[in-house]
Order: sequence, then C-alpha cells, then structure tokens
Amino acid sequence: MHVQTLFFTSSRFTCEVSSVICSTATVEVDIAIITAKMSLLKVSTPFSVLSKKLFLLPPGIRYQAFSVLNRPPPNYPGHVPLTFLERTGLAVGSAIASMVDHYRHDMIAALGEATAQPYFIARLRKAMLSHPTGRRILRDKPRLTSTTLNLPHLRTLPAGTLGHAYITWLDREGVSPDTRDAVRYIDDPEEAYVMQRYREAHDFFHALTGLPIIAEGEIALKAFEFANTVLPMTGLSVAAVARLKPEERTRFFEVYGPWAVRNGLAAEEMIHVYWEEEMETQVEELRMRLGVEQPPDLREWRRRLRREKQMKADDGRVKVEAQTM
Repeated sequence: MHVQTLFFTSSRFTCEVSSVICSTATVEVDIAIITAKMSLLKVSTPFSVLSKKLFLLPPGIRYQAFSVLNRPPPNYPGHVPLTFLERTGLAVGSAIASMVDHYRHDMIAALGEATAQPYFIARLRKAMLSHPTGRRILRDKPRLTSTTLNLPHLRTLPAGTLGHAYITWLDREGVSPDTRDAVRYIDDPEEAYVMQRYREAHDFFHALTGLPIIAEGEIALKAFEFANTVLPMTGLSVAAVARLKPEERTRFFEVYGPWAVRNGLAAEEMIHVYWEEEMETQVEELRMRLGVEQPPDLREWRRRLRREKQMKADDGRVKVEAQTM
C-alpha cells in the first residue's frame, strides 16, 4: 500500500511537472507569436510616435529645491529662480491671463517656461543632443534676430527660397524677429537656450507652412508644434479653439487640426533645423526633407468664403428688388 501510494504520488508529481513544462512551452510559443505579430505590424501610429518622443529619450532631470529664504543666485543674466509654489502660481496665473487676452505674449512666454520644466524642456535638449545638427546648434548657440539674419540680404534672394519666403512673410504680417521675449524662468542655462531657440524659430514655422498670424492660423501652428515638440504650452494654446467662430472651429477640426497632428508627429523635430544655413534652400525642397506637407492657404480660403457670402448677399438683394418692382 505504501509503495502504491508513493508510485501514484510520484506519477501525479511527474504529470504536474509535465503540465507545468507544457504550460511554460505554450506561454513561450504565445510570446513568440505575439512578438512576431508586433514586428510584422510595426506601424508608426500617432501614439507610438508620441510615446517615442516622451519615453525613449529619458532626460536627466535636474531640479533644485529651495525656498524664498535661501533662493540661489541667477544661473545666467536675466534668470529668475522660482520655488515650486512660485512656478505653479506662475503657470496658473499666466494660463488665465493668456486665455483672457491672447495678445499677452509675455504671459504666453511665461506659461511656456513655467510648464516646460523640469521634464519637457530637458527632453527637447536631449533630443537635440541625439541629433548631429542639434548638437551643432547647442555648441554654436546662434540667435535668430534681424541683425544675425541680415534682413536686407534676404530681400535679394530668389523667390521660392526659404529666406525670400521668410522676409516676405515678415513684411506681409508686419512682424519682426526681435520681438521675442528673453527666457527668464528656465533654471539650466543650456535648457534656457533651447527654449529661446524654439521661441525665435517660431516665425520660420510660419514661413515654412504659410500659416498667418491670425488666431485660426496660430492655433493650427500651435497644434503642429505640440505634436512636434510636446511642450505643454503649445498644447494648452490649442484650447483657444473654443474662442473661434463656428465655421472656423469646423475648419480647424476637419482640416487644420488633423493636418497639424499628422505632420507634427511625422516630421523631423523642428528644433534640429539650422535655419541660418537654409536661407537659399527652396522651400519645397526643405518641406520634403523635413516631412512637412503645406496646408491649404488659410488666407485665400477665408477670402474665397467672403466672396461667396458677398455674392449670395448680392443675389438675395437683387431678388428682393425684383420682387418689389
């Protein structure tokens, strides 16, 4: 009896071990199948691209905690070190001020800096360090101003070049590259330069895409920038779509919003572009190289709609006059 019990016990143990081995083998086969399917279905979805930007470039976050009683000295000229509570208050206050008055560029700039640290601006710097042109920009630290860009020279460049498109856009919109606020609330000096570079390159995004500085164009460009840079301020700025007219909102959600997300995620990160070296490059060639589709001409679209409305109004007036005669 004892021998039989031992035999049955050992047999049951052998069966259980075999069952575990079979189960393990099944799991390994399932994992292999799943891995193979994932490799076959490796598609650059918007979520995968965004995840890559957020998680595959983990920055070395540097954040110095202090209080108002032991505030450290500035790290660069104009720098204002902020405590965590001060930074939070700046983010909330500047966000409210920006929503109330979207012409408060100083508040928009403050919102960008308050929400970019410590993670997002560090990610952008890390992305630049991983790209050869980005590393050159960080080493040279060029500035995009009317002096460094030599605006009179840009007026002599042939039509179709980036320099010509840029100066034409500046003249048409009545803006200057010298109006960008200096960075003050980013603690790390190199990260502060990255924010300044992004800020000064904004007008080149306009020239490259052709989007005007009217509210509808700015919101579309901010959506593009958010998908491309993942800076929180650019995403928060898209909330201003609620202030657009109904037909403008419809146009954004049906045309310019999808264009912004698709191109912002698919294009090369704009922070890598050495704009100063691309002035004589054909705009179409640069768009193709960066992977940016030109959106429909927003100003022409709005003009066409105004003409159509005017024609309908004229037709209605003619019909009313004909009925009264």
